[in-house]
Order: sequence, then C-alpha cells, then structure tokens
Amino acid sequence: MPLPPDGLLQLTPEGLYCPAAQAWIDPWRPVPRALISHAHADHARPGCGEYWAIGASEAILRQRLGSAIELNRVVYDQELRIGAARVSFHSAGHVLGSAQVRLEAGGESWLVSGDYKRCADPSCQPFQPVQADVFITEATFALPIYRWRPGAEVATEIQRWWQTAPDRPSILFAYAFGKAQRILAELHAVGVSDEVLLHGAVQALMPAYREAGLALPPTQAVSAIPRSDSLAGRLVIAPPAAHRSAWIKRFRWPQTAFVSGWMAVRGARRRRGFERGFVLSDHADWDGLVRTVKDTSARQVYVTHGKADSLARYLREIEGISAEPLEGHGVADRGEDGAEMD
Repeated sequence: MPLPPDGLLQLTPEGLYCPAAQAWIDPWRPVPRALISHAHADHARPGCGEYWAIGASEAILRQRLGSAIELNRVVYDQELRIGAARVSFHSAGHVLGSAQVRLEAGGESWLVSGDYKRCADPSCQPFQPVQADVFITEATFALPIYRWRPGAEVATEIQRWWQTAPDRPSILFAYAFGKAQRILAELHAVGVSDEVLLHGAVQALMPAYREAGLALPPTQAVSAIPRSDSLAGRLVIAPPAAHRSAWIKRFRWPQTAFVSGWMAVRGARRRRGFERGFVLSDHADWDGLVRTVKDTSARQVYVTHGKADSLARYLREIEGISAEPLEGHGVADRGEDGAEMD
C-alpha cells in the first residue's frame, strides 16, 4: 500500500521524505538533508548535503561516510525545529547511537522505527517506547518462530563452546558493527576477562565503543599477533565476509560459528558452512514487534522489510489494528545474506 499523498511523509525515489522538514529519513540516494536512524550501511549512505544523527554515532558515521560530512549531532529526546516540523530522535536499542525518528507537523505525528530491538543489550541504550499517530515499522523477523533468548544465555553458550576447545582457535563470525561489540559486552557481563582477538574490520570500530564507556573485555587485532604464535585456545571475532577469504588461512584447524538471528532457522548454519550457530539478533523478534506496535497507540501502521505481509495481516486480523505493507522501492524483503541486517 502506498502512503497517502497528503500524509506527513511521502515515498519518493530517494526514500521517505517529510516536506514539512524538507528532509529524508535514511535516504537511499544523496539528498540535501538526511535524518539518520543509525550508521549501518543500508541506512546511512554517502553524498548527502547534511546529516542529522545521534552524537554517539558520529565516529562511525565519519569513518564510513567521510570525515568532512556536515553532521548535526543530536541527543535522545531532544525536540528540534527543522523547517516547519518538530523532530526528535528516540533510542531504538539496535546498535550504538541508533534511533527512532519522530516527526510532527500539521496536527499529526509520524514515527519511523529504523531498525530496533526490545531485549536487553549492554552495548547500547535500551529501546524507548514512543507514541505517534502513524507508525512505520521494520519486520525483519516477523514470524512467530523468531523469539529471542536473553543475551546472557547465548554468551554463556559461546564461552563454553570456546573454552572447551583449548587446542583450536575459535572463530566467531558476526557483523562488524553492532553485533561484534554486543557479543563482547555480553561476554564481559558473564565474567569473561580474557583478551579477544579481532579482525581488522571489527577492530576499526572499537574506539567509538570504548569512548562511549562500555564495559568490554580487552581486545587486540589479529594482525598484531606474530604469525609464529599459536592461536590455539583463542577466541577471534570476524565479519562473515572473512569466512571464505585468504584471511582465514592464518588459522590452523579452527572451529567456526556464526552469530545471527537467522540461526534460529533449521539448516541455516549448514547452508552457510559453519560448524555451529548461535541465535542472537539486533532486531526485534516476533513478540517485540507486536509489543512495539501496541505501545505506539498508532491509528495506522505501515510495515517494511522482511515479512511485512505477515505482520500486517496479523495486526489487522488478530489485533484489530489498521496495518498495511509499505510498497515502494527500497522496502523489499530482507534476505539472509543482506549486510548487517540481523
């Protein structure tokens, strides 16, 4: 279903656009003014005239989009006047600096969720429920089979998996921004104080998390370890792309695992070629999605990404909430191989 032509937000070739603010939310193409929900590559793209984002995401945005970008740092819950709209950013609980974007003008309010999760995560601010007349929500894991266990339980499983193989390197594959740092924070919370080795893509993002004051175990880049040293018994975190790269040849007889919400699906681990899968996601599970829609008290809900049809149908037929999939370029289904989306 397309957005109403007279609504506060419109769907344009560049993405979601608010005429009152003369701004786009997470635009797909370069635009004069971009309101950014978080620094993942599918939400923050280069080439925009100016960016507005939570200050905690500044270091990663500048690293990924260029140090010279025009960035307006905002804080959570701060009400801004941008053009003729009132705009505020509220914690999404997804990754460091992630936000939901709320816009108000002409007597109505709209809330764009970005990516979010409801479960506890020691590596970022917790999700904040926000109310609005219209809610645009993601639906990456919008099926009842997706229900997440506490991160501490998963971290304990990872610790056991790693420490019961002292004669092998243990390589844990996880997305470099957000997931890798959450794993480190969860491991620290369950008592891990051993040094963890990191692929360079993960190591490059660690200063932003250290500067945020998060409690993390000590880390070091794999590249800083002499090649003559044995890495048996060491835990290594690397992005999925490293799994089939020349980088992995550094390790002799490693055990491998992948950390992802997709590991909840039987056979996903086998298709990806990992020995083990751990279920941990930075997106809301089924219960989290439904709970969030109810918390907004929105009279109209639009659903994007993933299983949009399934969630919209459930909200209409079971919960009695007016909900429709949002049609348009850039809101297609998210597959298992998408970058940084689980």
